[in-house]
Amino acid sequence: MKKFQIKKDNNIFSRFEFKYILKKKISESIKSEVKQFMQQDNFTKYNDYYLVRSLYFDNYFFSHFHDKIDGVKNRHKFRIRTYAENEKKNVPIFLEMKGRNNLRTFKNRTSINIDDLLLFYKKENIFNLKKKYSDNDFIHNFIFDIYRKNITPKVLIDYKRLPLVSKNGLYFRLTFDSELQACVSNNIFGNDYNWKSCIPGYEILEVKFDFTIPPWFHRIIQNYQLKRLSVSKFVLGLEATNLAYDYEGR
Repeated sequence: MKKFQIKKDNNIFSRFEFKYILKKKISESIKSEVKQFMQQDNFTKYNDYYLVRSLYFDNYFFSHFHDKIDGVKNRHKFRIRTYAENEKKNVPIFLEMKGRNNLRTFKNRTSINIDDLLLFYKKENIFNLKKKYSDNDFIHNFIFDIYRKNITPKVLIDYKRLPLVSKNGLYFRLTFDSELQACVSNNIFGNDYNWKSCIPGYEILEVKFDFTIPPWFHRIIQNYQLKRLSVSKFVLGLEATNLAYDYEGR
């Protein structure tokens, strides 16, 4: 079986990720408390959100969904990600592979041309995709999964993200994701979406770090009695759209 080669570069990283589902009132309170330790990242101003849109791939049997539900320790999935809801020439678009290796989360990504999006959606376009990105090993890994697992676009997920980073230079990042919604789709841009709300009234807090959580955030966890959950936006999207359960009923 082919193994993915994880190389050191600016688009590949590994970290720990802890996730919590918060009521909106609790989330706002925590945001206020962390201000003295955290600041906005380079892509937003404090209390401003940006859109995150991801098109996730899976196969007919929804293997990636079941790998997550079953708690498979070593797993990965592919998605196309952008930060805009409309198709524009200057919009950044990435092919990403996100996965789990024991306790750590890893992510690899490469930028793709907006004019090439159609090449990623259908298996019959693979020859042209391979030819266009002949020197990109990461996209060749994606092509391998298309052949091996027959993955295709399944679900589109949108949410608003407030990202905060540590003021003291330590790699410690908090993201507050709200208004999570999903729809069945085979492309990342379109006009005829039937959006389904995933967790109305709640936000997802993701805590991302290299080695340790600062003591001040441990106090926040204790004070608010936060319970870490194995939550996945990909799974929430499939559940909201009933996609994963459609297979079980066939």
